[in-house]
Amino acid sequence: MDNVQWTGQTAARLQDAFEMTQEQFAGKLGVSVRSVAAWRASPTMVPQPETQRILDTAYRRAGDAVRRRFIHLSRIAAPQPEAQALRVAIAVVRRNGDVLLVCRQDGDDIAWQFPAGIVKPGGSPSKVAVRETLDETGVHCLVREHLGERLHPRTRAMCDYFVCDYVHGEAVNGDASENVAVAWAPIRELSRFIPADRIYPPILDALEATV
Repeated sequence: MDNVQWTGQTAARLQDAFEMTQEQFAGKLGVSVRSVAAWRASPTMVPQPETQRILDTAYRRAGDAVRRRFIHLSRIAAPQPEAQALRVAIAVVRRNGDVLLVCRQDGDDIAWQFPAGIVKPGGSPSKVAVRETLDETGVHCLVREHLGERLHPRTRAMCDYFVCDYVHGEAVNGDASENVAVAWAPIRELSRFIPADRIYPPILDALEATV
């Protein structure tokens, strides 16, 4: 089983084969704990190419016992029941006339988006929005308003949207395993980064009110 097709499910299966906690597995791979948690929460997701290479290396270098466990887990895996929609908290952070964005790369595609994080069952979406913004970008923010929620038309995740006020911090790429770049984008030029038809309409209304 030399050519593994990496998804959230197979990455989580490799963690189980190593018999490691999420923190231990993240440390071994050199990725964030958030990434490891996301693999288990979203079995069908496909990691970014760089992350796939990291998983390939970990699997190739694993001992025979780990590889046998991985193959065994792959063979006994039962079909998964339809999962409940993944819930994601999204932070729209304003600073004067700018809004905070992160850039993700998937193969040859580069996509800008607002900082976001997965909400675990029973978790607080507003707290996740603030925490993930800090983890991803180094920016401290406070939630001002909950704009609403929707089932995202492309990802099919249930999204909670929050307008946040900038408090302090420099915008830096705090999660190089998932993001390519972090930037403050002029609100008036937001469509250069994210097509307007892909933005939740209340976000546009909230941003237009600040410029």
